[in-house]
Amino acid sequence: MSDLIARPPFDPELAPFLAALAARGPFVLTPEMLPRMRQLDIPLKTLDERLRQRGLERRSTTVPGHLGDPIELAVIQRIGRTGPTTGVYTIHGGGMMFGHHLGNLDSYDDWLLDHDVVLVSVDYRLAPEHPDPYPVEDCFAGLVWVAEHTDELGIDPDRIVIAGQSAGAGLAAGTALLARDRGGPALLGQILVSPMLDDRDRTVSTQQIDGVGVADRQMTRSGWTAYLGDRRATDDVSEYAAPARATSLTGLPRTYIDCGSAEVFRDETVAYASALWAAGVEAELHVWPGAFHGFTSMVPEAAVSRRATAALADWTRRLLGEPVSRT
Repeated sequence: MSDLIARPPFDPELAPFLAALAARGPFVLTPEMLPRMRQLDIPLKTLDERLRQRGLERRSTTVPGHLGDPIELAVIQRIGRTGPTTGVYTIHGGGMMFGHHLGNLDSYDDWLLDHDVVLVSVDYRLAPEHPDPYPVEDCFAGLVWVAEHTDELGIDPDRIVIAGQSAGAGLAAGTALLARDRGGPALLGQILVSPMLDDRDRTVSTQQIDGVGVADRQMTRSGWTAYLGDRRATDDVSEYAAPARATSLTGLPRTYIDCGSAEVFRDETVAYASALWAAGVEAELHVWPGAFHGFTSMVPEAAVSRRATAALADWTRRLLGEPVSRT
């Protein structure tokens, strides 16, 4: 347990949030909880109204997923937008087990949706009902469809970015590896926020964040077991399912990658950034001091959260080739 080994302290502005969670008692994820955790937390009508108030519109389309089975993509863009622009293909988090492709859209505020991009969110199928390779292959199939329909979507085919957070970032990394190894689609960049990359449960940070913080060791094990079954932590796991296993990251696109110093995915994130540099890939790594998993969404007003969002916004501006505001 984490109280038996030293770990970095939580940021003082973030600690009260964790104390409030702890006061509710231990969180134990059960199969019975998954249906509720997979639902969108607001009605679609309310979501669309909120988007309209921000000058955005949403539409959905059904496309072939893994083995040709149908999956849904949501397309969100500025109302009345015309002409080709950057497409950002996003993959939601949730340990491969839960989450919704239209959930937490506000997490794209302040760094992405203030740019004139087309955001495409994929509704990949979830474990344990659909274990590896369904989630990552669904994500890849959706990306291929986007690349083949750039004219219809108003996306510049040379400006496709992939982005994800947590398990979604791990799936984004795996999808980028598939795109590299299958000859496309070409990616302008990848954004990996607190990525879930390594199923082997061997790092120091997994030991430190065990029974504390958010998305701790036990929840992470549950996600990998749902995704990989008895293959978890064995040699029978592909790099597309667990990108930390990749032997070479050569040929991957420009990358933004970050994590908190007090989160379970810290060590695998830092190792992946180092492997990107070793492969000659341009990568920007941030490790936010005292931050737990998902801190920017859960405590967005904290100073460290604002710094993290500002850093991602700055990288995104540079990726898109837009000037930095001096005001």
